[in-house]
Amino acid sequence: MFKWFKPAPHIDRLDDAKTDETYKRLRLQVFLGIFIGYAGYYLLRKNFAFAIPYLQEEGFTKSELGFVLAAVSIAYGFSKFIMGMISDRCNPRYFLATGLFLSALINILFVSFPWVTSSVWIMFLFMFLNGWFQGMGWPPCGRTMAHWFSVSERGTKMSIWNVAHNIGGGILAPLITLGIVLFATWKSIFFFPAIIAIIVSFVIILLVRDTPQSAGLPPIEEYRNDYPAQQYEDQEKELTVKEILFKYVLNNKFLWYIAIANVFVYFVRYGVVDWAPTYLTEAKGFSPEHSRWSYFLYEYAGIPGTLLCGWISDRFFRSRRAPAGVLFMAGVLIAVLVYWLNPAGNPMVDNIALISIGFLIYGPVMLIGLQAIDLAPKKAAGTAAGLTGFFGYIGGSAFANAMMGVVVDHYDWTGGFILLVGSCVLAIVFLAMTWNTGKRVEQA
Repeated sequence: MFKWFKPAPHIDRLDDAKTDETYKRLRLQVFLGIFIGYAGYYLLRKNFAFAIPYLQEEGFTKSELGFVLAAVSIAYGFSKFIMGMISDRCNPRYFLATGLFLSALINILFVSFPWVTSSVWIMFLFMFLNGWFQGMGWPPCGRTMAHWFSVSERGTKMSIWNVAHNIGGGILAPLITLGIVLFATWKSIFFFPAIIAIIVSFVIILLVRDTPQSAGLPPIEEYRNDYPAQQYEDQEKELTVKEILFKYVLNNKFLWYIAIANVFVYFVRYGVVDWAPTYLTEAKGFSPEHSRWSYFLYEYAGIPGTLLCGWISDRFFRSRRAPAGVLFMAGVLIAVLVYWLNPAGNPMVDNIALISIGFLIYGPVMLIGLQAIDLAPKKAAGTAAGLTGFFGYIGGSAFANAMMGVVVDHYDWTGGFILLVGSCVLAIVFLAMTWNTGKRVEQA
């Protein structure tokens, strides 16, 4: 099994006559593989948020369940960074599939034994393991994007890929509703999506490939005559962990700026989405079923928003990511204020505000990961993205999950929304500090 984690060896170049046809076919195939694969990860990412109302009926408090909810984010943050370093030296085809399979297994085991959901600490442990295996998803996808798509097209292509988590996250709500109808138990929230994810893990193996060179093709920059402004001595050289960390990642101040910005972007993202079913039910008078459909609309609104954000960064800002991120986060700030201040009894306004947040927030989420890839060599892409993910999930998502529960318990939803508004402002500030990074080289 461990041989699966070794990068595929390079082979002799194909004839020029075959290069274009093969490149086009494999780019589409690989893209579909990481798109479907990453959507599969999101079938298992946020299930616990939907189980909160049922677990509250068993006597658990919001603070306790927020603590468990934070386990996924804590583990994911550490895993995305650590597994990102490992993924830079591995074959993404098997790395991506293995993480999804193991995450599915944990979700099935979570509801297979009654003693698991009898204790906060046991639930925390299982969700921590789930989060760790979830951290094996983004880094190999980011590495794959860096090898198969060049800098001037990457904003648009990655924005298309990034909607995979909207597809996976959005379909989770109706999938859960279907599972509860079919199996007549809330435990299907975990095991029904997990069964589908196991199937997806085998689809990944069928479609994904390592680097273009492993298929006898030239590097993507050479194939498209498209080179980044930041040039490195050898983009295709395999780097040691020491080189990746201390030469290209940890000493890059702009990676630190976007990593800190990611803390606040993720706080808003998860502070809104993870608590939407509870907030809408308690504060706005929604039924549990209606709150699930609002969650669904939130996720799917992110699809056109992400596509627009990536296209804008390529088309109007010459592959600079920060300006588009600042623009979209300003919109998020306005939508969060409406979502908070709209009085109960106006569900149309609540849904429009929530949809607007979903439309706007996923663009900056995608752009920060993309900007990290742009700021590092291809062989360090997983680690660079892992650093921003570490900050986003440990400082943003985990803090949002844990603190929103505690703050709402003590200061009602007003306290929670003050945190969300402040996070929007700070995200804008730190993104603006990278305003001019990431320009592409203009080709003659």
